[in-house]
Amino acid sequence: MGRLIVRRLLLVVPTLLLLSVLIFLMLGVVPGDPGRVKLGPYAPASAVAQYDHQIGYDRPLVERYGSWLGGFVVLHWGESWNTNQPVFSLTMQRLWASIQLAFVALVIIIPLAIVLGVTAALHRDGIADRIITVVSLSLTVVPEFVSGVVLIVLFVVGLKLFHFPAAPPPGSGPLTRLFYLILPAIPLMFVEMGYIARMARAGMIEALNMPYIRTATLNGLPRRRVVYGHALRNAMAPTVAVIGTQIGWLVGGLVVIERLFVYPGVGKLMADSATFKDFPVLESTVLVVAAIYMLSNLGADIIVAFLDPRVRYGR
Repeated sequence: MGRLIVRRLLLVVPTLLLLSVLIFLMLGVVPGDPGRVKLGPYAPASAVAQYDHQIGYDRPLVERYGSWLGGFVVLHWGESWNTNQPVFSLTMQRLWASIQLAFVALVIIIPLAIVLGVTAALHRDGIADRIITVVSLSLTVVPEFVSGVVLIVLFVVGLKLFHFPAAPPPGSGPLTRLFYLILPAIPLMFVEMGYIARMARAGMIEALNMPYIRTATLNGLPRRRVVYGHALRNAMAPTVAVIGTQIGWLVGGLVVIERLFVYPGVGKLMADSATFKDFPVLESTVLVVAAIYMLSNLGADIIVAFLDPRVRYGR
């Protein structure tokens, strides 16, 4: 386990370094310049050139990359070209907001998806299995912006049960924040629940067909103990791995939901930074989200190793 964790952590640094280079190369070929976006299309060229020089955008790409990377390592991420706010504090503030939304979504998704997947596996090819499969797959193919708009029209405009936008008021308590986050979490549940439920179903079916399950059944163990005491633990290993990949997506891939519900998260921050060519914010947020994605996968692998001794002791 120790060697597994150390190897994976050592891979994080070169991967993030390569990703930072790719980000800079892609941003270097983006047409236009921040000065024109900031000052407007009718600003004189001299003013645009002066602004680009002020923020260092006219420097060579390699020089800008070295300066940014050195500042990123020591947590001095500069200032936003669009809002003049410190990039570090702005990114952490938005990241915390996205983590809260992702946490609420996961609290809803994970238990419900596992229960549905296990239920479908225990009633394989039965009515319950077919209903769960059809409903979960149908919800999965519905885009977030479609289900989000329907939910806004139904529960905000029509029934007036929820507030819009989804950003909780400053200083609100935990229950108030939770109430604001429930509605934007539902479209995420639609997308993720079917995928995780299918993985839980497949893992449970595979576990129930293992020889040790047949042996336990032949030895007279109660069905409930065989399923929930022996099969469920091994069935959850692939499901946990999938959940680990979804955590990184939920934190950084909430662009559509955050823009639709006007929620101040890191996904909306990345989209706005790309629109305004706010490269310091865009570079930092993409790298932070990538780090979270990699660490969430590492956490999932560690949990899988604890659940499955074959992974823990395998080479």
